[in-house]
Amino acid sequence: MSSVVIYCRSGFESDAAAEITHHAALHHVAGYVKAKPNTGYVTFECFDPAQSELLLKQVDFSSLVFARQWFAGVLLSKMPVEDRVSEIKQVVGDFPLCGDLRVETPDTNEGKELSKFCKKFSTPLAKALEKQNKLTRDHKAHKPVLHVLFLANDTAYVGYSFSHNNSPFFMGIPRLKMPADAPSRSTLKLDEAFNVFVGKENEPERVRSGMRGVDLGACPGGWTYQLVRRGLFVAAIDNGPMNDDLMETGQVKHFREDGFKYRPEKRNIDWLVCDMVEKPTRVSELMVDWIVNGFVRELIFNLKLPMKKRFDTVYECLTLIRDELKKYGVGYELQAKHLYHDREEVTVHIQVLKVPQNLYS
Repeated sequence: MSSVVIYCRSGFESDAAAEITHHAALHHVAGYVKAKPNTGYVTFECFDPAQSELLLKQVDFSSLVFARQWFAGVLLSKMPVEDRVSEIKQVVGDFPLCGDLRVETPDTNEGKELSKFCKKFSTPLAKALEKQNKLTRDHKAHKPVLHVLFLANDTAYVGYSFSHNNSPFFMGIPRLKMPADAPSRSTLKLDEAFNVFVGKENEPERVRSGMRGVDLGACPGGWTYQLVRRGLFVAAIDNGPMNDDLMETGQVKHFREDGFKYRPEKRNIDWLVCDMVEKPTRVSELMVDWIVNGFVRELIFNLKLPMKKRFDTVYECLTLIRDELKKYGVGYELQAKHLYHDREEVTVHIQVLKVPQNLYS
């Protein structure tokens, strides 16, 4: 299989293409990108077919910003619509035994039209692959995932990803419900960020009731809402008004201040969140300041992207953050993702592991 298939947000194909090209070069994998605007996916075509699987093993999926999902695969076109199962069975002959099947489409209007067909097609395909000993009857989380990405009724990429290095979500999209009492739809951005960066299994330990949070640029409270519902006490920083229902919870204290100037009185903040409309480099520098001064343990913040050179802008900001934290001897883990509920921004998560006390004592 020569293709690495990458799902992305429609309109961001060039950014996903630049990113996989960047990582392929770092791992000395030769090939070229195929990308069309507004298709919701790109492919990296390896000159050596064996290296598509190499990329999936050696590149950390969590390090990819613009990729929602990926797999190594091959394109099937002009399949007979009366027997697409047989065509797919021929291709998967050399595949490893997979523990999950995902019949998907790109996240586009055209893809949505195929979604009902994909749901119906999944069952007969799964049964055929089970008989072929290419798919387990029961879901096996530790085994590879078999993907079929339909582009049209007779055209699909067929391949597999590794469950320890892919997105656990169908189509790479967490399915979230908009809370009826949330102050704004932006609340889903932070909810998704917690799902992707922290995970349901880790939330009880890392996002606990009674923790302290700060929301920079909080108005009207979409992100504060997610902290409050998780039991945190929140300092909401914004010159604008906050949602009345949030204020009535007793968990929110509103500071009418500039988010770039506010600093807490004590170094005991568990979570800092920030969704301010500002230049991404300025936000990056602000986050570094909070970290090196020992104010906060974990951060989630958005970097607003320009219309052009979005990939370059993101990587410049991430490099700035990494270089500054390295200079100050800060231990940390960083992830960045163009989430489903993001639009022209990328969400970054940093877990601070160690800050030398001499930086702020």
